[in-house]
Amino acid sequence: MMNKEYKEIRPATSESDINEMIEKVARFIAERHMASAGIMLLESLRPLHGIGSQALFFILPFAEMVFDSNKYQQFAIMMEDEENLKKVIARMDELDEELNQERRKANKLKNQRRKAQMKAFVKRIIQPRNKNA
Repeated sequence: MMNKEYKEIRPATSESDINEMIEKVARFIAERHMASAGIMLLESLRPLHGIGSQALFFILPFAEMVFDSNKYQQFAIMMEDEENLKKVIARMDELDEELNQERRKANKLKNQRRKAQMKAFVKRIIQPRNKNA
């Protein structure tokens, strides 16, 4: 009979490490203009955050080929806490707003110009022509 005591090995995560990971993940997603999709995904999976965190551990052997094992485990542990998940979502939203503010302003101006051109075009078509001129 085996009388070995099981010890859970969990990498220690400090508050500064968690904030750094949140910033990196949020910035990575926001810089690629994927923040709205990321927010929607995380919000829809928020009730299942515990299962999602365990899924991250399930794929750990494959993820170790790409990511640093210790950081990946810290990220998976961080995702177990719903408050950290909320922080990631909030930070992605903030960064998306900051990074894409200029692009949104330019698109808004472009849309306003198109509307003005379309109105002028429709106005020219609809107005009766002066035959005496």
